[in-house]
Amino acid sequence: MSELVRASDRDRYVAALYAPEDRRADLLALFAFNAETAGIRDRVSQALPGEIRLQWWRDVIEKQDAAGHPVAEALLHAIERHNLPRQAFQNLLDARIFDLYDDPMPTRGDLEGYCGETASALIQLSSLVLDADAAAGAAELAGHAGCAQAIAGLLRQLPLHRRRGQCYVPKDVLSAAGTSPEEFLAGDGGPGGPRAIAAMIALAREHLSAFERAAGSLPESLRPAYLPLAPAGAQLAKMQGREADMLNAAVDLSAWRKHWLLFRRATGGWG
Repeated sequence: MSELVRASDRDRYVAALYAPEDRRADLLALFAFNAETAGIRDRVSQALPGEIRLQWWRDVIEKQDAAGHPVAEALLHAIERHNLPRQAFQNLLDARIFDLYDDPMPTRGDLEGYCGETASALIQLSSLVLDADAAAGAAELAGHAGCAQAIAGLLRQLPLHRRRGQCYVPKDVLSAAGTSPEEFLAGDGGPGGPRAIAAMIALAREHLSAFERAAGSLPESLRPAYLPLAPAGAQLAKMQGREADMLNAAVDLSAWRKHWLLFRRATGGWG
C-alpha cells in the first residue's frame, strides 16, 4: 500500500512520513483509497465499468466488508479506529462520478463543491486521524486548502484532460473568458483559452490566500494533513504567464523543489 501511494501520489506519500509513526498506516490507507478511486478513469475504457468500481467501494464502506482487498481492509481499519464519518467517503465517491464522463463542469460553485468533496474532505479525514479534537476547529481551513490544492492539480493535468475531452474549467469561467467548452478542448484552445486558465489560477490563489491568512492558527498536530498543499503556491507562480503553453504541456515543479517545500512547511508551518 505504501508503494501504491508513493507511485501514484508522491506529495501525499511524503506528507505521511512527517506524521507520527502510529498514524502513518492509517493516513496511507486514506491516500491509497483516494489514489484507487481517482485513477479509475485511467483503468476503464467506458464510464459504466467505472461506476461499477465506485459502487464496489460504496458497498465496502457501507457493509464494512473488504472482500480480501488490502487497501479496503486498511481503510476499514482506519475508519473504525478513528471513527471516521462514512458519509464523507460516500460523498467523495459520488464526486468521482464526474471524472468518468466528459460533461463540462457547469459553474465555479460546482467546481468548488467537487474540490470540497475530494481534496478538502481528504484533508479533513486526515486531520481526524491525526488529532480529532483539533480537527473539529479546522474545517474552514481544510475547505480552502483543498480547493487550492485540487485546482492547482487540475491545471497541471490540463493537457491530459484536453486529450480525453474532459473539461474541469467551469462553463461560466469559460464564458467570461469569451470561449466555450467545445472551443477550449479543440485545437489550440481558442483565443479565450489562456484567459480561462488565468482565471483558474486566480481562483486557486484566492483559496490559497484565504487559507494562508488563517493558517497561523493551524495546530502543529494537523500539519501533516495540509502538507500536500505546500507546493501549490510555487506551482501557481510558475504557471502564471505560461497559460497558452499549459494547454498542451504540463507545468510543474521538480521533485526536489516539491520535497523542499514539503520539508519547509513540515518543520516551520505556515505561520
